[in-house]
Amino acid sequence: TMTIPNRISLALVAGFFVLAPLTGMGVHEILNHAGAGALVLVVAFGMFAMGWVGGGDAKVVAAAALWFGFEHLLPYLVLASLFGGALTVLLLQLRQWPLPYPLASQAWLSRLHDKQTGIPYGIALALGALL
Repeated sequence: TMTIPNRISLALVAGFFVLAPLTGMGVHEILNHAGAGALVLVVAFGMFAMGWVGGGDAKVVAAAALWFGFEHLLPYLVLASLFGGALTVLLLQLRQWPLPYPLASQAWLSRLHDKQTGIPYGIALALGALL
């Protein structure tokens, strides 16, 4: 459905606040990470308001920024952007060709192949975070 459930973002946020103190992070460092998440949330929701990204993507990238903090935020955003650009180009190219008949019966693949459907940027956000 290309929908990122709210529970994913909430689990990422809750997981950070549970695990951060257990890793020895101090209050200042936790607040620094929270500031990174808040900044990215504001920017991402601005992008959502402009119709550039989905709301789920905006929430997930902010939750990921919480984990990375300012120290690792830029490399994460660059990687996610590169993966997002590659995914966009790939899907736009694949959408130029008809879907092979054996694959057309897959509802999720038909939705992904539809030219009116957006790009599932959550994939790029996850790949950027993993790398």
